[in-house]
Amino acid sequence: MRRVSLLGATGSIGDSALDVIARHPDRYAVEALAAHRNVAKLAALCRRFRPPVAALLDLDAARALEREIAGDGLPTRVLAGPAGLVEAATSAGADTVLAAIVGAAGLEPTLAAARAGKRLLIANKEALVIGGDVFMRAARDGGATLLPIDSEHNAIFQCLPPGYGRDPSRAGIRRLILTTRTGAWGARSRSTRRR
Repeated sequence: MRRVSLLGATGSIGDSALDVIARHPDRYAVEALAAHRNVAKLAALCRRFRPPVAALLDLDAARALEREIAGDGLPTRVLAGPAGLVEAATSAGADTVLAAIVGAAGLEPTLAAARAGKRLLIANKEALVIGGDVFMRAARDGGATLLPIDSEHNAIFQCLPPGYGRDPSRAGIRRLILTTRTGAWGARSRSTRRR
């Protein structure tokens, strides 16, 4: 049985992950749920999945969540702030962490999960883009297994040789070069794009 800490539980990726978990209770259990500030949705998820840990980045929201679930008899301990997200990501009861927090807010807990040697399902590319070598070194040193689950980087991952998620240095690939058409990059001048 995989015990999952879900960072970004109230977003669309969280919804999809929890749907899979609910459909396979013999294979998955929720260890921790973490989000930014959506108290009502996280309270409902705590009631449904009964995790040992729930964390909200926003301190006031975390206090509100504690009040919201106080009389429900849940086993859930509520954590707050960046340290709360890190604790949810590194919970000893979790072997798998799904990192789906949008933007830079997801870097610290995802990095902590990598250092803790978790099986890390990465949906937020930002941790890799912002953290780069630091993140990859933390994963290697901690013994983490990286599995990209968002569409773009999962497509690349499927093209890589077996074992790449455990130890990229042994896969025989020095670097990957990704190209782009326009999008956000196309709106920039050539000199801006070179920076």
